[in-house]
Amino acid sequence: MADMPYRRLGTSGVKVSALSIGSWVTYDNQVAVDAAVEQMSAAREYGVNFFDNAESYAGGRSETIMGKALRELDWPRWSYLVSTKLFWGIHDDVNMSNTLNRKYLSQAIDGSLERFGLDHVDLVFCHRADPDTPIEETVWAMSDMVSQGKATYWGTSEWTADEIRAAWMIADRHHLHKPVMEQPQYNLVERRKVEQEYARLYDDIGLGLTTFSPLGSGLLTGKYLDGVPEGSRGALEGFEWLQERLTDESYHQDLGTLKDIADGLDASMAQVALAWVVSNPHVSTVITGASRVEQVHENMAALDVLEAMDDDTKARLDDLFT
Repeated sequence: MADMPYRRLGTSGVKVSALSIGSWVTYDNQVAVDAAVEQMSAAREYGVNFFDNAESYAGGRSETIMGKALRELDWPRWSYLVSTKLFWGIHDDVNMSNTLNRKYLSQAIDGSLERFGLDHVDLVFCHRADPDTPIEETVWAMSDMVSQGKATYWGTSEWTADEIRAAWMIADRHHLHKPVMEQPQYNLVERRKVEQEYARLYDDIGLGLTTFSPLGSGLLTGKYLDGVPEGSRGALEGFEWLQERLTDESYHQDLGTLKDIADGLDASMAQVALAWVVSNPHVSTVITGASRVEQVHENMAALDVLEAMDDDTKARLDDLFT
């Protein structure tokens, strides 16, 4: 098994494992505490040091599950990084949902820390941009969060390049803690933000990436070629919006080519798709998900595929879904 690479989070000094574990969809919906312990423990054995979460995942229950798992695992706090993301909120109140105002942010981080059972998170993200709150207010609130020791680094998720640059420039002008990282979707099918929109930000402001959905919500595993299997993500209640994309026949030809490439590497389609995302040097870490511990083992084997991937194979993959 290839060793886990560690990459700097943008131009910050902290390093994250090239593959990490996230709890979106799975925790509470498919994974309880015992399973979370098993999966996180397995990932740690491969060298994973970053575990991603969000306030809104399962209405806060995902943070609770991960927090209980961390207490049971009893790892030294210095040995791992954990994140949360704030925006949608878990309280149906005009000032506490779909916002990045100072009141919400200052109270939401306290709620997340209570559910985790931690005194700080390592990374905190503004889960979406808020057009109704001045960016200055959000930047000051996030910088204060870092100054107070409740988070070590802050960043954004699915913001536009212009919004990220505006936030960074406000922080720079006022000598505040700057946004360090962005969490966008990035996979063989979804590339525009990472490869085009953010292109200048890597050098200009040292932006790091913690990318999510490397398998396109399961599309790139090939398991939806014949419809939506029972028990899969596409079959979960509340995720009906995924079904049309997952079963879109326009992807079938490229999925067939992906399978041919995977067969040639003696790997699964998922492992090749993961390795392709990791091969982008601008990606600090690729957030993976799993509903079973066996999936953790399979995902981590993508590092072996990365080592075996030559320039010709990479070029063939680059041509897919374009």
